[in-house]
Amino acid sequence: MIAPGTNTNARTADIERLAADLDRAGFTVDAVTSLWGPAAAAALGRGRVEPALRALQAQHPSAPALVTLARLFVLNAPVPSDELDTALPTLGREGAERLGLVGGVAGTGAGAAPNGDADLVHPAADLRPYSFVDAHGVGAWWVVSDLGEIARDGALDEDHVLGIGGASTTLSGLMMSRPVASALDLGTGCGIQALHASRHAVRVVATDISERALRIADLNTRLNGVRTVELRTGSLYAPVAGERFDHIVSNPPFVITPRAADVPSYEYRDGGMIGDDLVREVVRGAADHLTEGGVAQILGNWEYSGTGDAFDRLSEWLDGTGLDAWIIERDVQDAPLYAETWIRDGGTKPGTPEFARLYTAWLDDFEQRGVTSVGFGYITLRRPWADAAPTIRVFERLAGGLGHNPSGLGDHIAECLAARDWLAARDDDALSHERVTVAPDVTEERHYWPGEEDPTVLTLHQGAGFGRSLRVDTALAAVVGACDGELTIGAILGAVASILDVDADALRDEVLPQLRDLIATAMLLPERLDMSGDSAG
Repeated sequence: MIAPGTNTNARTADIERLAADLDRAGFTVDAVTSLWGPAAAAALGRGRVEPALRALQAQHPSAPALVTLARLFVLNAPVPSDELDTALPTLGREGAERLGLVGGVAGTGAGAAPNGDADLVHPAADLRPYSFVDAHGVGAWWVVSDLGEIARDGALDEDHVLGIGGASTTLSGLMMSRPVASALDLGTGCGIQALHASRHAVRVVATDISERALRIADLNTRLNGVRTVELRTGSLYAPVAGERFDHIVSNPPFVITPRAADVPSYEYRDGGMIGDDLVREVVRGAADHLTEGGVAQILGNWEYSGTGDAFDRLSEWLDGTGLDAWIIERDVQDAPLYAETWIRDGGTKPGTPEFARLYTAWLDDFEQRGVTSVGFGYITLRRPWADAAPTIRVFERLAGGLGHNPSGLGDHIAECLAARDWLAARDDDALSHERVTVAPDVTEERHYWPGEEDPTVLTLHQGAGFGRSLRVDTALAAVVGACDGELTIGAILGAVASILDVDADALRDEVLPQLRDLIATAMLLPERLDMSGDSAG
């Protein structure tokens, strides 16, 4: 897309002109969406551009530049050359061509642009506005990537550079935002995670095996005025050998693809290793590249074989690393569905001979290696302080919807890690002397049989975070209901034991482990909790 060897100063000037033109045109998510409305925007999310193109045919004379840019770069439809010059008054069509955003001018073609008698400029890249909310507030960028499957009308190239997709927004939403000196984005692709990391890290190193991806990432960081990202070429941790970072984030090429010469291997998703070996290498390598107290956040796939549990294999990956670990499995797909999903993702359509050929290759690979299904989820790792032993080794399956997290899950994850440190530093006697409060997002639901005074089912619901729900009994509900920060846990347990006329020691032994779970998941909040990550608190 961007020619190697391009004069750096000239390219920088072109990028600055592009940014000025996009800003002048009001090229934002809200402005672009307003051109075609929510129904067409929803259709775009499903990969259909026709409703948006129809809406643009009605013309928007008050914002002609915005219409041209949206048509060309978001809908990936050609526009008249003179209209692009008008929409990019300082960069112009020639500058956009130098940056690899458009192809050369073509003669009139079928159906493409409003002015059928004009020469047409065709998109060579996708460029769209992107907005988000994180712990630092509202943010907005412009993001360049390769043209997608719809614009290409066929399978993707193996060196395709993906834009912002579901996995990338998932990882950015998980990203902890505590201020750090250094961050590493391993496998940066178009650079979106490096941009997000630059919001809380003084310095970001972004790596990728693809030179093409790094050229696009360079364009995106410069286009958005981010000067703290350093780009390096290489596989896995090789570009940062001997270095450590306070925060590592990675949306690695975790897709499990048959290793066969006639099966496409896409750089953005296929790591070139057998099965889930690449994710294992990312996990194990983090131990040598995190500072004390440093955290790694990784997306990944892992295989299930036979009757074995994938969590047993994940636990083996962690052996000898000395890392704390919190792994959450969000989804599991059986082998056929997994194959169908990723063959389709590469632009090969079902019902074609090529789809059938690839499907057979995928199923053959899974059968030969005994793989029955594949899990997907989130991996959070942390290097303990001062060579202390790991205290966190949690594996969870949390399918279904999340809670309401307008600024992402990062702060919730940080809070849960801090809470587990706090708990690790306190035995049951010490915990009994602490005060905790019910988190403001926690509600209690009660169900009664008609005419009965006592509830038959009590459930605590977490409104934020992972949206957990927990069935509780009368004793635990009474203890939680009294956790307002006024009394110690021990005093509350004693009072509840007296009210229920049960043995106080037995109640304590039953309820304290459950209270630990509620504190660990941020449903109960300790009075004093160190969120800095510097100590056990």
